[in-house]
Amino acid sequence: MTISDDYILYVAHQLKSLGNLTVKKMFGGAGIYFENVFFALIADDVLYFKVDETNRKHYEKKAMGPFKPFDDKPYTMQYYEVPVDILEDSEELYKWAMVSFNIGKIKKNKKPAKKKAKTRKKKRYKE
Repeated sequence: MTISDDYILYVAHQLKSLGNLTVKKMFGGAGIYFENVFFALIADDVLYFKVDETNRKHYEKKAMGPFKPFDDKPYTMQYYEVPVDILEDSEELYKWAMVSFNIGKIKKNKKPAKKKAKTRKKKRYKE
């Protein structure tokens, strides 16, 4: 999985109407964040947006499929490829991105708070 800096710049330019985005390179791809919400990713110079039952049908209608991080495994993620015609139309892309951002925001808020690690009491042995 590789990505080019030119493609990242192109996607960022197309999404500039969102405001300040953060792009973090990871695992050979990149994650795209808006307001600390992970809502999109780039892999192999392809843009994917977060989906759920509310918007998946729009991607499937355009014959777009899910992100599959491993070619040799059937595992897929809840991110679908953004159609080229949407990517090239910054107004339409904004609408699709906001739906994915809101999905990511809801999912982020539903995650339970991390539990503090329990400290183990030392056992004392009497001699």
